[in-house]
This record gives sequence, structure tokens and C-alpha cells, in this order.
Amino acid sequence: MFKKLAIIFVAVFCVLLAVPTMAPGTAKYFPSWVRPIPLGLDLKGGAQLLLEVDTQTMMREKSAQLYEDVRAALIDRDKGVVRFSNLRNSDGVVSFVVRDEQDVSRAKGRLKSALGSSVDIDSDGRTITLSYSDKQKQEMVADALTRSIEIVRRRIDALGTKEPSIQTQGGKYILIQLPGVDNPEHIKELIGQTAKMTFHLVNENIPAEQVAAGRAPAGTEFLPLMDAPGQMVPVYTRVEVSGESLKDSQADFDQNNMPVVSTVFDATGARRFAKLTTEHVGERFAIVLDGKVLSAPVIREPIPGGRGQISGGFTLQGAKDLAVLLRSGALPAPLSVIEERTVGAGLGADTIAQGKIGSAVGVLLVLIFMIFFYRGFGLIADIVLLVNLAMIIGISALFGATLTLPGIAGIVLTLGMAVDANILPFERIRDEVRAGVPTLRAVDVGFHRSMKTVLDGNLTNLICSLILFQFGAGPIRGFAVTLSIGVITTLFTCLALSKVMIDWYMNGKNKKIGYIK
Repeated sequence: MFKKLAIIFVAVFCVLLAVPTMAPGTAKYFPSWVRPIPLGLDLKGGAQLLLEVDTQTMMREKSAQLYEDVRAALIDRDKGVVRFSNLRNSDGVVSFVVRDEQDVSRAKGRLKSALGSSVDIDSDGRTITLSYSDKQKQEMVADALTRSIEIVRRRIDALGTKEPSIQTQGGKYILIQLPGVDNPEHIKELIGQTAKMTFHLVNENIPAEQVAAGRAPAGTEFLPLMDAPGQMVPVYTRVEVSGESLKDSQADFDQNNMPVVSTVFDATGARRFAKLTTEHVGERFAIVLDGKVLSAPVIREPIPGGRGQISGGFTLQGAKDLAVLLRSGALPAPLSVIEERTVGAGLGADTIAQGKIGSAVGVLLVLIFMIFFYRGFGLIADIVLLVNLAMIIGISALFGATLTLPGIAGIVLTLGMAVDANILPFERIRDEVRAGVPTLRAVDVGFHRSMKTVLDGNLTNLICSLILFQFGAGPIRGFAVTLSIGVITTLFTCLALSKVMIDWYMNGKNKKIGYIK
């Protein structure tokens, strides 16, 4: 008895999950975690963006950073300077010549300690080369893609966009679907910014004539001022504090009621920022965002605690956008929009209306067919079929799935398979009754002997749908998700719920089954 009650409870619970979707006005009577299933881009309308991750630029930046790390490791005064010459970066390979042959092993050990196993280190006499292997490059590209997707998701969520779909495609592309968004320009601009922020000291020893001539000495680079692109600021290439140490950033107002961005560093960033502002009081430091100097203020006093403000003549919206960018993190590689589509809501409304008509006609014909051929058992099968439909919708809504046209196709296909799963035990019961077996015994035998066939057929479909989900993308994945949920609900309703309802219908008696001829 407990098993039967558990089956009924699961069925009722899943049907209740579908109520807010099937009757949207009732959503307010349910808990917050029971929400209507959201509509996809093809049904609701909206925008679709295909972004490409610029891995070549990322690898150039990695090589440039490797160059700086090698230089810093070799001139580390605490461990003893290793004398070298001809340090250069060519096509992603950093090389240099050790002046004293006896220092070769010491230099290699120093570099292995500083860089770990992430870089291949080779030597030919006094010449040492460092580069990333193909496997390491592939791992960096895969990591950049994963991090980019997560950062894009955080940026879009911070803007309040509902039910976005963000997924990888083709190894270096990101597909973004934004249902209900008519103008994606602002989102495009926001998610495309790298938002890489770093803090550098300003090189005050460079005369203005040299800056104007563009001749930057080693260890210094000239970066444009964001508010005045024609004005260049000489900054040391060494990164004093990285934006990766930022823990939080919020739009705020300063004492003059001007919009600023308040920043909070983590423990590591706070120590570095405090050290920077303590050791360089009276000097300027540059706040660099995406290769441009946001501002270059003078350090008036030490700033402990890891809290600061970024000012730069922001508008309130500009301060909010920058805070979102910094809070969500810097993109590991630039993103570029290579395809953009906008789907009108009217097309989705027409599709929904036609889908409702087609589904209603199809379901009605199936219900009539089952009652005509199987009488009382057919009525039970119809009830089970409707419960199955509600369970698919309810479970999809519970797990946050989005309803799309391929998803609707998956539901229709599932209902067809569910009818077949009901017919198999009914036909087996008919054969047993014709052989003279009492109806109660025929029901048990019919379900038992048909179970293997039903399981084999549905598990095969489940395996296929999981393969589609694993290797497919976009609409194919939506179809696979709906089909997978449908297979599970079909097995539950046809093998468990249907048997319980027939047992209650028989009520422990050998009733005459009307459809047996």
C-alpha cells in the first residue's frame, strides 16, 4: 500500500509543478521555486549573439607576461641576480643568453621555481628558451572559453536579463540567446569589453619630448589617457596590483556628489595596494583599464584596508557599467560579435498558437483511439497520458529548462512513445485472458512480461537523447533534454502509475474486461 501511495504522491507533486505553466495566473499561489517554464528565443522573440573568443590575442598577452616573469625572476635581488643578455620574445618563444655558463643551471632552476610546470624550458649551451607546448596552449584556450562563458553569464545576470541561454559552440565560440530583449546593443557593448584593470606606477623621469616622440625605454610603455586619447601617459610595464584581486566594486558618489566606483580588494590585493601606497607617497600611479589610463592620481597618503575609489568623470550609468565589469571579472581574451540575429515576438506567438492547435488535435485523436480500442483500460491510459504530459512540463520547469520548438517536438514524440508503452501491456493482458487466465492474474502477467520490452525501447531512446545532448548544441540539446525527461516520465507513468490505477479499477476482483473479443 505504501508503494502505491508513493507513486500517487510523485505523480500529483509533478502535476502541481506544471500548474503555473498551464495556468499562469496561479503562479502567485505557489512557492517561489515553482515557476512557469520560460519560453525560448524562437517562441518569445529576442536577440541572439554569436561571439568569438580571440585566442590569438590571449596567447600574445600570455607570451608578453612570460617575458616579464622571466625578466623579474632573473633580476630578483633577494635570490641573486643572474646576468643575461639578448632577452627577447619572438612568436611566443622567450629566449635569452646567460653570460656565465656556470649560471645556466641556476637560471633554469630559478625559472622552474618561479614558473612551475606551465612552461617548457630548454637550453642549448648558454641559450635558454621558454615556450608553451601545444597541449598547454589547448588547455589555456579551453580554460579561457570556460571562464569567458562564466564571466559573460555574470555580466548579463547583473543587468537583470531573464532566462539567458549561454553555451559554447565549436571550441572557440559562445552562443548567447536573450529572450525578450529587443535592443541588444547595450548588452553587446558591455559583454564585449575585456575589463582588464591593473595598477602601475607612472615613470616621471620621461621628458615630455620623448613621450611626444613615442620612444618608450625598456620597462616602460606609453598608454593613452581615456578622457583624452591624444595624451599619452608613461607607465612602468610592471603590474603592481592586478584587477584579479578585486573582491567587489559598486557605483557610488564622492564628496562632490560625482559618480565614482568604490573598490574592495581581497586580502592579497589589500596587502599589495597598502604596500604600493605606503612606499610611493607623493608619486603618481596609473589605473589602467583595457590598455587605457582611466586616471593617474598622486598618492597622498598610505591606503590600508584594501578600499579605494576610481574617479574619471563618469556618468551614473557609466559608473554602474564599470562596476559590473570589474565585479564580474576580467575576460581572459577579447570577444568579438561575428553574428547577430533578432527574432520578433510575433513569430513566436504564431508558432505557439499553431503548436497549441496541432497538439490539441493530436492528443484528442490519441485519446479517442485508446478509448475506442481498449474501453475502460483505454480511459486509464488517457489519464496516464495526460499526467505524463503534465509531469514533463513540471519537471522541466523545476530544473529551469526553457521551452523551445525542438522541445515541443520532444514532447510530442514522447507522447507517441507513451501510447506505445501502454499498448504493449494491454495487448499482453488480452493474450493472457484469451488463453483462459483470470483477469487479475492476466494483469500481473501482462505488465510483468511486457516490462522488459518497454524498458528496452525507452532506455535505447534515453541513450540516444544523452548522446545528442553531449555532442549537440543549441536546438538539438533542447530536444535532447525534453526527450530525456519524457522517457523517464513515460517509464514511471506507464509501468508504475498505470498498474496502480488498473489495480484500483479491478479492486481485487476478476472483472470482465470489456475490450476482449
